[in-house]
Amino acid sequence: MHSKHPYEVYISVDVETSGPIPGEYSMLSVGACVVGDVSKTFYRELKPITDKFVPEAIEVSGLSLEKLKETASEPAVAMQDFESWINSISNGRRAVFTAFNATFDWMFVAYYFHRFLGRNPFGISGLDIKAYYMGKLDTGWSETAKKRLDKRFLSNKYKHTHNALDDAIEQAEIFRKILEYKNE
Repeated sequence: MHSKHPYEVYISVDVETSGPIPGEYSMLSVGACVVGDVSKTFYRELKPITDKFVPEAIEVSGLSLEKLKETASEPAVAMQDFESWINSISNGRRAVFTAFNATFDWMFVAYYFHRFLGRNPFGISGLDIKAYYMGKLDTGWSETAKKRLDKRFLSNKYKHTHNALDDAIEQAEIFRKILEYKNE
């Protein structure tokens, strides 16, 4: 399922980080998939750009800074790979950054694209699934927390694991269901 607009492709993106803001903290992994075709995926783990971290952030992701320093991709390589993947699956359509609480994921992805490539293939905007849900279902912001979403929109097949790819797939399925929902 693509957007109703054939010139767009929604790309669900999730990140795991070492803290709350880019620059001071690192993006440790990025996962993405196409909304409506979650078999089209991208995932990279990145070498940290700083040693600074918030213990809870590392704990929740299950990633090891020491292991990432040894085995993960250089950020510039990871972001070049991500841009190439975005371009290949977009196939001339506009790639729309889509995330559940897009403000958090967006700031890291935008920062990394600009810092390491000097450009962002998503442009300057992103689509927030929580805000879309709020508008489509006429809810308040407090009702957009995942634990408060209407159960019909939750994914039965994919779970939130704090692996960036797993979570990108889960939120893509939530967004697909919201898009398909017909207000009565």
